[in-house]
Amino acid sequence: MKIIIKTSLVLASALYISGCTTLSRTEKATLQELKSYGVSGTEVQVKHPAAAGALNILPGFGNFYLAAGTDEPTQWTYGFLNLLVWPLSTVWAVPQGAIDANTINKKETVNYYTFDRIGKKEFAQLRAGEAL
Repeated sequence: MKIIIKTSLVLASALYISGCTTLSRTEKATLQELKSYGVSGTEVQVKHPAAAGALNILPGFGNFYLAAGTDEPTQWTYGFLNLLVWPLSTVWAVPQGAIDANTINKKETVNYYTFDRIGKKEFAQLRAGEAL
């Protein structure tokens, strides 16, 4: 019975975690436009992919790192689920931590050029064809 419960928990966790951090359609379009102007998709680096991946060798630490100081509260849940199924969770948590860190950086790049006063000015200059 314990094996069935643990297996079910592992499968449910894997399915839940597979969603992880994603970009909205609008963020993808903005990012594509920025790339067309030569701006790196991860110009704003708030989280380091290698650090997130390496920290996920420990149970959930990479997800807790990603959640701290960002607008990604689901990372706390992912970290807790990885903690429950550790050491098996390292199979998916290490690469997913690096992928999610990269996605968070993309989101922050889009947010900078969309909402920050200086970023909006730079984006307007890019659109107008002016050099920064």
